[in-house]
Amino acid sequence: MLVIYDKKGFNRLLTLNPDELKKLDLSGACLKDANLVQYNLSGANLRDANLQGADMRLTNLSDADFSGANLMDTDLTGAIITGAQFSGAQLEGARLDMAAIKIARAGGANVSGIKMDALLTE
Repeated sequence: MLVIYDKKGFNRLLTLNPDELKKLDLSGACLKDANLVQYNLSGANLRDANLQGADMRLTNLSDADFSGANLMDTDLTGAIITGAQFSGAQLEGARLDMAAIKIARAGGANVSGIKMDALLTE
């Protein structure tokens, strides 16, 4: 089993089978301050999820759906987010340094205050 904890490592947020990570349905999940460093969440459904303050450095999020999600202050440094959908997502204060990015849809996304030193675009 795979247990997702908060960044401090004290609070268990979710327990999963590692084989279930790809195309995982986490729509509406509360993963605030989650430690998701280097996970493979490609194709995951994260619509309307609360990921505020989550640590998603070096995570594979290709083709993930973040529509309507709260990604405020989320660290996406080095993440692979090619083909991800961010329609209506809240991205204020998110960090996207060195993220590999080719966003499929971002209409209506709030991107004020995004921090990025460099992006790798396809």
